[in-house]
Amino acid sequence: MKAIPSPFGLLLLLALAAHSSAAKPRNVVLILSDDHRYDFLGFMEEAPEFLETPNLDRIAREGAHFANAFVTTSLCSPSRASILTGQYMRNHRVVDNQRPVPEGTRFFPEYLQEAGYRTGYVGKWHMGHEDDRPRKGFDHWVSFPGQGVYMNPTFNVNGKRKAFEGYMADLLTDQAVAWLDEVGKKKSKGKPFFLQIGYKAVHYPFQPAPR
Repeated sequence: MKAIPSPFGLLLLLALAAHSSAAKPRNVVLILSDDHRYDFLGFMEEAPEFLETPNLDRIAREGAHFANAFVTTSLCSPSRASILTGQYMRNHRVVDNQRPVPEGTRFFPEYLQEAGYRTGYVGKWHMGHEDDRPRKGFDHWVSFPGQGVYMNPTFNVNGKRKAFEGYMADLLTDQAVAWLDEVGKKKSKGKPFFLQIGYKAVHYPFQPAPR
């Protein structure tokens, strides 16, 4: 069966293409925090008083905040598949957290690669359960099996496993920043970048950093 990309899923790509025709293509950083309530951000009026998210607040202020975005399938893997394909679950067929992505599925970063972008993925993948191997569409890959652990994880870094010590969110941030630094050193090549960061936090069990 031939998959037909959703117009909604291609909206970002069309916007980037339209912008690039008139000016320099934009760099994109997409952050996905797991099981994060939409209103639990410091800049939201409904947020509790104790909540402080200054960096995310700044991204919303200087970047983009999608105030009318809704989850079509409230489960980890199907939601990720919808974000990456622009399709409903009935189309991409990732119906649970164990089901692998069907062969031939195209993720929107593949289109960005074709448009000249360097692409990176850092974080939780969780499509295909324990399968964390590098996926098409990404030049750089850092992930881990399934739900992962909050402390001292093992990452799959571009196909090679490496053990790390520390808190998962901090380590993922370090990996993301390291890749951005690497990309920054290659500015002379003139390629824009796309980076998706998939945090395990704030998914249950609620385990903050020791600090």
